Formats: sequence, C-alpha cells, structure tokens
Amino acid sequence: MSLRLVVLLVLLGLVRSAFAAAPSLQLTLPPAFYAVPGVPMSVYFDNVVLTETPESYRFDVTCPIGESEARRWTVTPTDAHVGRHVFTLVVRDAQGAELQRARTLLHVAPRDAGSGGSLRLLIVGDSLTNATHYPNELARLLSTPGNPRWTMLGTHRPASAAPGVAHEGYGGWTWKSFLSLYTPADEKTAAGPLARKRTSPFIFPAADGTPQLDIARYVREACAGQAPDVVTFLLGINDCFGANPNDPAAMDKSIGAALDHAEKLLATFRAACPQTTFAVGLTTPPNARESGFEANYKGKYHRWGWKRIQHRLVQRMLTQFGGREAQGIVIVPTELNLDPVDGYPVNNGVHPNVTGYQQIGASFYAWLKWRAQSAGR
Repeated sequence: MSLRLVVLLVLLGLVRSAFAAAPSLQLTLPPAFYAVPGVPMSVYFDNVVLTETPESYRFDVTCPIGESEARRWTVTPTDAHVGRHVFTLVVRDAQGAELQRARTLLHVAPRDAGSGGSLRLLIVGDSLTNATHYPNELARLLSTPGNPRWTMLGTHRPASAAPGVAHEGYGGWTWKSFLSLYTPADEKTAAGPLARKRTSPFIFPAADGTPQLDIARYVREACAGQAPDVVTFLLGINDCFGANPNDPAAMDKSIGAALDHAEKLLATFRAACPQTTFAVGLTTPPNARESGFEANYKGKYHRWGWKRIQHRLVQRMLTQFGGREAQGIVIVPTELNLDPVDGYPVNNGVHPNVTGYQQIGASFYAWLKWRAQSAGR
C-alpha cells in the first residue's frame, strides 16, 4: 500500500470520526413568535440548540428587522414594523460550514391592539409564577396606553403582587398538582387559598366529601361566574426535572406523563370554558452557568442534564400543542426571549432574576397583543 493511500485512508477516518462525534444540535424554533412596538424582543441562540458550547458555533439570522449580536438576535420594533416577518436561522461551525437551519415567523402586533376592549386573564404556573414578577410585568405592560381594560383572576395574591395582580402559581407544582392535590385541612385554615400548599384551587369536595376537579365551580366562586378570556400556563420544570437525561426512553416517558396530565387539565378547562383561549408557555431554559445548579443542588443535578431534558420537553410540547388553534390551544414561545446569562442570578439554576422574569412577561404580552389584533380582524 502506497504512503499516499495510507494518508488518504487516515484522513478519511478522521473525517468520519469527527462527523460521528459531531453533536446533534437539534435546532428547534417554534412556528411563530411575537413582538410589539417599543418592547424589546430577542431570540437567544443558546436556547434553541442542544449544546454545552454555543460559543463554538456561528448563528446567522436573516430577517428584515432586528440585528444579530454575539449571543442573540434582538429587535425593538417600531410602528413601521407591524406585520409578519420571515425569520431564518442558520447554524454554522467555526469554519463557516452550514450545520442546520430553521425558519419561523415573527408577528409584530400594533401597539394599540385590543384598545377599547377588555381582557379577563388567569395565569397558572409553578414557582416562576409564584414569584409574581412576570405577572407584575404583564400588568405594567397592559396598563400602558393602547391596551384593553384588564382583570387578573385567581385566588393567590402574594405580598409581592402589584395592585390588581392575581394568579394561581405555586412553588414546586406540576400539571398533575392542579389535577390532584387536595388536603381537606387546607380548606379550614384561616388564610385559606392564600396559604395554599397542598390543595389545588380547581379541586373541591363533592357532596360526599370526595375531592373533585371542578373548573365550573372555580369559575363561579373565584371568577364571579364569568369565564376567563385567556388562561396561560407555564409549567413543566417540576414535572420533568428529575428525569434521567442519560436514558432517552425514560426521559421521554417522564415527559409523556407530564403531557398527559396537561391534556387532562386542558380538556377539563375547555369543557367548562369553551370560548376561552388556552396559552401554553414553552418551558423556560436553564441558567447558562453550572454555578447556579451547584448552589441549588450540590452536585445532584447539573445544568447540562436539565438542558437536555428541557430541550426535549420543548420539542414534545411543540408537537403536542402545535396546530390546535381550532381547539383554543396555542403555544407561547416563552423560551426564546429569556437571557440564560443576564436573565439569571449566579446562584440559581432555573429561577430567573427580575430581568429574566420581565422577559417572560414581555413574551406573554406580545402574544396577547397579537391575539387581540387577530380577534379584531
């Protein structure tokens, strides 16, 4: 065998090995995302690919508005930007070779969409909602000129809630929690639902004392008998955090169970509130720093483990809930606009800082404005 042939075979082997070892980036974009004039909106590249080293790649965005930076594409739309814009993202390696591409649509709603109307909003979630920062930001944005008259529904009004802010958000809760948590003693506590830890706001005792999921009763008693116009959900972290990221089948089983619970809760809501729109927020990404996970979990759970679970969960949610607008179910891409660096404190893996929470609030707000525009057509 000639030396030249040996060299060629070695090089071919190296190329094949490098290709085999190349990570599957699994570039994942939702079918659409939303923005409003005057409100910053971004797509953080780390949040849409599955890699521990996003800085090793180049991200090229083609969109008629906005601009790309090192870690994100960002835009603060003007009134002239109202409309639909095609957004294409190409991921390249360090040498510039294209690895993956994906396309989505950016909808920029008018700043006065929904003006003169009304909005009854119920916010459901876990500790990210319980912190109340993003509901407060939603309230602030909805209180700016050009918005509908708004009412936030819910039995939970923490001390941190701004005037008029309420929700059903509880630390550690899952989709299943809202379906099944019930402790009769909680009904007798002086503070009632404000101190609720073990009883879902949607579960009530039947005549025989048996706990019963009863959204219609919740609407009667907690919403003055008038169904919400919109219910938002931001859940999934507690459902899937303990899954094994090294066992894809087990991880998918855990995610599947969470989505089954989500379907049951959504179906129950839809039966009681057939005219309501149900907005499912895509589960938010982790802090980009391992230090946040070390501070919380002391080596038991790691950033890369949750990143793999969260990325797969978002993919499954897109498949599960996409294309169901006729059923009143829509997706809100709350995972895109959350800065995984500056939107988190250094010492928390999954709970943003105030900046990050405000970015979540902006994502829900932009979608609400787009909904108001669509409803007004």
